Amino acid sequence: METFLGLTGPNWALFGAAIAFIGGAIGSAVGITYAAGAGTGILSEDPGKFGRILPIVAMPGTQGAYGFITAILVWFLFLTKPETLANASIGFQICLACLPVAFACLFSGIYQGRASVGSAGLVARRAEESGRALIFPALVETYAVLSLILTILILLDIGGLT
Repeated sequence: METFLGLTGPNWALFGAAIAFIGGAIGSAVGITYAAGAGTGILSEDPGKFGRILPIVAMPGTQGAYGFITAILVWFLFLTKPETLANASIGFQICLACLPVAFACLFSGIYQGRASVGSAGLVARRAEESGRALIFPALVETYAVLSLILTILILLDIGGLT
């Protein structure tokens, strides 16, 4: 089987899928940690705000889901059909296609957690503003969603499905 920089097509595809998942998972874990720290502080003072705080704390978790979706797409579009990866350059292209999700979700998850801290502070002072408070971390989410869309479009193009 052909190799590129010592890796076969399936090796490159697996590497890309893993990087996408790892980037999203780290971003989500760090982001949720920031938001949960603020959320638990607020809940220690007023446990009745749990329902309003939970969505704010959970929001950075979506980046991990986007990394997971990317890894699953690589698996089903390419790794279940080994003949599509006989050429190592295709595997390398798949790896490159996974990079938007890997990096955008890593950083957007962290920064969404930081935005969520501010939103949690708003809810602590004015619980009735919880709907508006969600808008700020949702703005950061936009870039994670765009990275997922871009990665999906590139993967579909590589797979000849567009």
